[in-house]
Amino acid sequence: MRLDQLLNKLCFTKTRSIAKNACDKGLVSVNGKTAKAAQNVLEGDIIILKLYGFAHEIKVNSVPTGNVAKKDAGTYFEMLSREPLE
Repeated sequence: MRLDQLLNKLCFTKTRSIAKNACDKGLVSVNGKTAKAAQNVLEGDIIILKLYGFAHEIKVNSVPTGNVAKKDAGTYFEMLSREPLE
């Protein structure tokens, strides 16, 4: 699944276009490398998202195949850390 789609489906961004813009500005990295919006995300990838005043470090447990209910979004990832940005 594309990175921008994943961030949107797992409720880290309100829209896919916000996720795409964050990727374009270099605010998202996957496995330590700056990521583009179209990059494929796999199980076990570590995503760092610097958005909304925090740096979120996320480990992807599984990639959803379709739409995800907001209450079920937490089952697809593990939050490793969440620190305020300076």
